[in-house]
Amino acid sequence: MNYKILSIIILSCLTFSCKNDKTTKEKQESTAKSPYENKGHELVAKMIEKVGNYKQLRNKKDVVYTYTYQTADGKTDISTEKYIFDGELSYGKYDRHERTLSNFDGTIEQGYDGKEYWLKNEGEIVNDTTALKRIAFNRPTNFYWFTMFQKLMDPGVNYEYLGKKNISNENYDIVKVSFDFGNSKPTDIYQLYINKETQLVDQFLFTVADFGAMEIPNLMIVAYDKVDGILIPAKRKYKKSTWEATVSDAPWTHVNWTNIKFDNDLKTTDFQK
Repeated sequence: MNYKILSIIILSCLTFSCKNDKTTKEKQESTAKSPYENKGHELVAKMIEKVGNYKQLRNKKDVVYTYTYQTADGKTDISTEKYIFDGELSYGKYDRHERTLSNFDGTIEQGYDGKEYWLKNEGEIVNDTTALKRIAFNRPTNFYWFTMFQKLMDPGVNYEYLGKKNISNENYDIVKVSFDFGNSKPTDIYQLYINKETQLVDQFLFTVADFGAMEIPNLMIVAYDKVDGILIPAKRKYKKSTWEATVSDAPWTHVNWTNIKFDNDLKTTDFQK
């Protein structure tokens, strides 16, 4: 073979190899610099920046709002909810409780002071263990629902992009969210439908692990109120669904948050029994 031609071939191969190595290195560096684990993580992060992240929420210090919960069969709870974000302190005063602890007459108060869950009925401390177990579920659950989107960036959250879907002429990216807290206890699963145009979650599927409801999800549909720069999914309704987000014509359970007010100068003593 002509040595000149051979030299050209070798030089060309080396040049291509260098370019290929450079391209691979650039891709690796680009991946390394990405703050996202995968596409699902990126979509959730951008959604949270749209509604307001947890730092923005914590800067509000606390919140007070009216919580109205009406079941499909018409039973209604109405409570005044108070939270301090730092420490996740939680308080609820129920003037109406046809669904929650309906065996008590009159006003009930329930709280979490950072260490202890407690219950009062008409100002008197209640030490019933069954009722206190309900409080130990209600307090963190109500707090979590209010801060759910922001807490989707907590450690131990896993994201999986499931694809795209068109529902009622709206285009959605679907992201499955699961949790790994390092123990064997079952945790909830969420399936978020993120509107491609608004970057907001219009609806999501969820399970309730604490009640063993893992096979059949609920579909939650939300609408937002803007309060002090934070988009709050304050109008909510849900009912049983399939994993394809198909629901029957059964009635909805409605949950609404109204009179939302941040930064009320609440004190930790406000949450002690």
